[in-house]
Amino acid sequence: MVGLTPARTRAALFALALGGFGIGTTEFATMGLLPEIATDLGVSIPAAGHAITAYALGVVVGAPTLAALGARLDRRRLLLLLMVAFTVGNLLSAFAPTAETLVLARFVAGLPHGAFFGVGAVMGTAVVGPERRGQAVASMMAGLTVACAVGVPSSAIAGQAVGWRWAFVGVGVLGLVTLAALRAWTPGLAPLPGATVRTELAALRNRRLWVAFAAGSVGFGGMFAVYSYVKPLLTEVTGLDVGVVPLVLALYGVGMTAGTLLGGRLADRSVLGTVIAGMVATIVVLVAIALVGADPVPAVVAVVLLGVTSQVLGLALQTRLMDVSPAAPSLGAALCHSALNLGNAAGAFFGGLVIDAGLGYLAPAWVGAGLTAAGLLVVLTVGRGAPPAAQPSVAPAGTPGADSAPATGAEEGARDLATQLRAG
Repeated sequence: MVGLTPARTRAALFALALGGFGIGTTEFATMGLLPEIATDLGVSIPAAGHAITAYALGVVVGAPTLAALGARLDRRRLLLLLMVAFTVGNLLSAFAPTAETLVLARFVAGLPHGAFFGVGAVMGTAVVGPERRGQAVASMMAGLTVACAVGVPSSAIAGQAVGWRWAFVGVGVLGLVTLAALRAWTPGLAPLPGATVRTELAALRNRRLWVAFAAGSVGFGGMFAVYSYVKPLLTEVTGLDVGVVPLVLALYGVGMTAGTLLGGRLADRSVLGTVIAGMVATIVVLVAIALVGADPVPAVVAVVLLGVTSQVLGLALQTRLMDVSPAAPSLGAALCHSALNLGNAAGAFFGGLVIDAGLGYLAPAWVGAGLTAAGLLVVLTVGRGAPPAAQPSVAPAGTPGADSAPATGAEEGARDLATQLRAG
């Protein structure tokens, strides 16, 4: 423990998880509300899907940019500013009068996404200590998976009952609650000594980082090619009643939770092996959706399995990116979400193209399989090298394990931040 009581530590982690829950809900909620949004704004479903692409692009742009620009800010203050931006973006989404303004609002809402997770990972690591940094990251990821199991189906139900706008109002209110929790329970935390925009951006001079980024961006797009249009797929192709869709989304969230648990265990054995296995499994499931999507039981089973395999893949990709990232904790962790959300944007965009071409709602599954196969090709051809060797870290005298294994840059940063908490 680093200067906080156990109760305060749990409260701080809960505040971070609450932020993850809100972000996960808004990221995936649009996908369950596309028909309602399209009807209300008078556009086609693929055109409404541009709001998904805009959010993902906001994450891609915002994650490295805001993490770098905020390099010299207190970590708590930066988290609060990011959550303010998140709340404003979602409330703007709720009151968007046209499809164009909704796309702009979703871009704004996406900007703080990756930076929040990156800075939150640093805050959580400093709170629990570097030896338990996995717990900090897992707390926010748990918020994401719970969002898929609870928040997204709830948004779909709200959208059907009282209108899609109220779903975004609810997310905005959740942002306000998170703001209060972060302000009350997270400690002040100065940035790393010497941190500047320039030093943060210098962390990008790493070929392996960009290879892993490219593999994740392309490979993870396969899941989003299908999930972005899952509601019309289930209602118009599979033939399910619209009222059953929230249940399927909840089951998908359960599948994601199972994938998180499985992926964590597999990645502990072999990160790169889990990336490859996750991509292969995701390709198989996407092809299955394309082949059995018109049959209700196999289709629902395949959608749930997509939640499992995609989360195994996503967790392994995030771990791989962190393994090859340099010692810039906030920026390195934020780039993980840029990569995955670039996949989000690509999947939604290319899935919409084949739907617009009149190929139907099963066609995105074939597109998704192709995207994930392309990501797998990147991994197998240029992405199999070992991550850079960790540099030795000088731990404070008397620290357990100070003379044992070398520390990664993220661990060194966490120790510096932990020392600041102790001193404070």
